[in-house]
Amino acid sequence: MSQVEENTSLNFIEQIVEEDLANGKNDGVVYTRFPPEPNGFLHLGHAKSICLNFGLAQKYGGKTNLRFDDTNPVTEDTSYVDAIKEDVRWLGFEWEGETRYASDYFDKLYSLAVELIKRGKAFVDDTPVDEIRRMRGIPTQAGEESAFRDRSVEENLQLFEQMKAGDFSEGSRVLRAKIDMASPNMHLRDPIMYRILHRSHHRTGDAWHIYPTYDWAHGQSDAIENITHSICTLEFEVHRPLYDWFVEQIGEFDQEMVNPQPRQIEFARLNVNYTVMSKRKLLELVNEDYVNGWDDPRMPTIQGLRRRGYTPASLRNFAERVGVAKRDNVIDLSLLEFCIREDLNKTAPRVMGVLNPVKLVITNYPERQTEDLTIENNPEDAEGGTRTVPFSRELYIERDDFMEDPPKKFFRLGPGREVRLKGAYIIQCESFEKDTRGEITTIYATYDPATKSGEDTSGKKVKGTIHWVSVPHAVKAEVRLYNRLFSDPTPTDHTDENGEPIDYKKFINDKSLVVLDKVFVEPSMRKVSAFDRFQFMRKGYFCVDPDSSEENLVFNQTVTLRDSWAKAKKNN
Repeated sequence: MSQVEENTSLNFIEQIVEEDLANGKNDGVVYTRFPPEPNGFLHLGHAKSICLNFGLAQKYGGKTNLRFDDTNPVTEDTSYVDAIKEDVRWLGFEWEGETRYASDYFDKLYSLAVELIKRGKAFVDDTPVDEIRRMRGIPTQAGEESAFRDRSVEENLQLFEQMKAGDFSEGSRVLRAKIDMASPNMHLRDPIMYRILHRSHHRTGDAWHIYPTYDWAHGQSDAIENITHSICTLEFEVHRPLYDWFVEQIGEFDQEMVNPQPRQIEFARLNVNYTVMSKRKLLELVNEDYVNGWDDPRMPTIQGLRRRGYTPASLRNFAERVGVAKRDNVIDLSLLEFCIREDLNKTAPRVMGVLNPVKLVITNYPERQTEDLTIENNPEDAEGGTRTVPFSRELYIERDDFMEDPPKKFFRLGPGREVRLKGAYIIQCESFEKDTRGEITTIYATYDPATKSGEDTSGKKVKGTIHWVSVPHAVKAEVRLYNRLFSDPTPTDHTDENGEPIDYKKFINDKSLVVLDKVFVEPSMRKVSAFDRFQFMRKGYFCVDPDSSEENLVFNQTVTLRDSWAKAKKNN
């Protein structure tokens, strides 16, 4: 059985939606939202959530909002907002109407909180937050009620107004819902709704001194926007009773606001081996210079994957193959690599690039002669066309395509051996030269003019074909080879002999980036643009780095040609 089952049956969220539609719930409307917090760049897990929320609405003729959960001014920034918008659009989705923000509803959320205070369902608490946490107790024992729980409505209203006006210091007071300190669900033990923060907000400036918590803002924002299906990751399952409690309380005095009534549904978050999926940990990697920014191609961020050469189609395909589960599991990174290979195999032009060059001289080819050869761009693309590649007496080939003493099953070049040059001629090695260190510097060969590709009249058969680049026409480039960022498949799961967590950064792969600065590519690559993708024949898929220029070509390795996931799937 393969790790990811491929079938066309409905996932459990689609089953819920179809049941709602069959029952006429919400007047047949499906309205979802994607609610990122603008405190970092989106990663693979967010890509899955984007595909799920937008894809669900598209499937059932509905709509999806993009709403930023901007309730914590300490960590939020407009640069993250702009990047997230770009990521959603790059993945191929467009949200309904204008971009929305939880901060759009600060006035409404405040007025709803005031109404809960009036109804005796919320109170201002002077207890320090650390003490509040202690007093909540443990799930098997009731917590302690706050000494301020029975304040009068009038006093609570006055204090809440003063909190809003900025009359109190940070941490001195909070607003809490009054629910049940004996509930086995810790989130129902008088949860905090507002905290005091004298911080400037990226949209509202210094207008507010109190900010709503996620649990208070999220469900009510869903209700304000008439969201029907609020899709969350599994860690919010224990929050759902609180989500429903708030919606129920609001419905007692504002039925129109909760019609339709939003429904929270949880699915397992995406976990991928050999990486981390925590924005906090990703921020550490950036801030501590383990990587070169959020868009480093080794990062699992959408920006990083894009820079590495991943396509929107490959990420959407990955999200679909992973599917929607109810329980957490770990997906093999090789599945993601399979998805990009599958896409680029059909769309990426084949070009010749020599990553570790050694010079080859064809001694019987006329000096100063250049021959234009026609080579197909992509054999998998019927409309891919052809290009012209110059051929000359002196070529660069890959160093590992030649062996001084090759084994029997080595089908490339060696003394006295023949091989075909891609799109050109069959050559035979005659001799080679070494430097004082014993490294081969030049290989000498002869060619058979009767063996030209497409016009071969020689009848010769050779088992090997190698790629090449003409020396006088070669374009110098830099290539960045990437490996997995971590050397361990589960870097966050390790403990020492005392049971203490081992810092996940100890498992960073020091060979995750190798820079090759003496690469030569064919002259057609002079006119490439940022993010153009190619297959370097026999070497893998590569993407033009956005910092690249005609004078300084830089290619990021997207993925190798070796497909370990498809092989493992075939064997299972």
